[in-house]
Amino acid sequence: MTETAALRTAPLRARAEIDLAAVRANVRALRARAPHAALMAVVKSDAYGHGALPCARAAVEAGATWLGTATPEEALALRADGRLPDEVRVMCWLWTPGGPWREAIEARIDVSVSDMWALDEVTAAARAAGRPARVQLKADTGLGRGGCQPGDDWAAMVGAALAAERAGLLRVTGLWSHFACADEPGHPSVDAQLDRFREMVAYAEGQGVRPEVRHIANSPATLTRPDSHFDLVRTGIAVYGVSPSPELGSPADFGLRPAMTLSASVALVKHVPGGHGVSYGHHYVTPGETTLGLIPVGYADGVPRHASSAGPVLVGGKWRTVAGRVAMDQFVVDLGGDEPEPGERAVLFGPGDGGEPTAEDWAQAAGTIAYEIVTRIGTRVPRVYVNERQTG
Repeated sequence: MTETAALRTAPLRARAEIDLAAVRANVRALRARAPHAALMAVVKSDAYGHGALPCARAAVEAGATWLGTATPEEALALRADGRLPDEVRVMCWLWTPGGPWREAIEARIDVSVSDMWALDEVTAAARAAGRPARVQLKADTGLGRGGCQPGDDWAAMVGAALAAERAGLLRVTGLWSHFACADEPGHPSVDAQLDRFREMVAYAEGQGVRPEVRHIANSPATLTRPDSHFDLVRTGIAVYGVSPSPELGSPADFGLRPAMTLSASVALVKHVPGGHGVSYGHHYVTPGETTLGLIPVGYADGVPRHASSAGPVLVGGKWRTVAGRVAMDQFVVDLGGDEPEPGERAVLFGPGDGGEPTAEDWAQAAGTIAYEIVTRIGTRVPRVYVNERQTG
């Protein structure tokens, strides 16, 4: 029996069940939204908490030809896995001085460059490796985060990159940028960034850059702005079936299905009288005689403390609400006199089609975004994979 199969049947304290069939279906749905562009599945931060390697393999099976990571360590782990086809491209974009440039070059990873220090380091590493680096130049078109500023800075970096390319030290494989507000329908910055990106790409190409891919579209732009697709779309949260913005639509509106279901086993059920304080600070006091259920997960497992007295949980076919504070390892729900057996499954969130809350419900309860809810689920919670094999 495989480790995943054993976990699937074990009486676990908690589990995050990941449906890889949903990941594959989501990638196919996203490809249909951008039929003329290649698709990058972003698997940074352990695939937004879903497990980088299983999700990367599922995404590639469904037609993703690129994988994206934030850190070089994440990218190197993908290459070290050995179960991904050699032709799948891997890109990483969050570099700091002294990073593992040579290792990335030798692993055929596309590296992002936003400033001259990074270009200097990657060319030095290419000399040491004796092979050219695959470099993508990032433009700051208005996000104000990573990326090279337009104007003189962009001109200097493009010129230096072309000189290094002529010297055989690198190949400029991409020109790219990132949206600030693509998840806000109609925000004027989206058009402004698209215009700036086109200008910066045109300048680079006018100087002689011949990129393999030009890309700016993230998940929301992939879903709603076909004019932003260019040669490649970078899809992150949507791969895992979470809507990038409730204002844009629900997952079902885009043909997506949430891949993660988080649940725990009820650890204790007990009778208490009215007026009984619950959890730290007694922010919840029972309004009358009732039963309390102890759910053995807390903020150490990624359950947001900000969802105290608000987070929804399905127990015994009914929605319950966190009673009082979420503690490090546990929280309590008021069962209103119901008496489920210890060990019964309490579902914090899932796709929602079984009546359970969704990650978006928890995001609303905690005053955050669903990205954070799924990504923060900690390593104490085992990932259990279902539908690992592609059928059909």
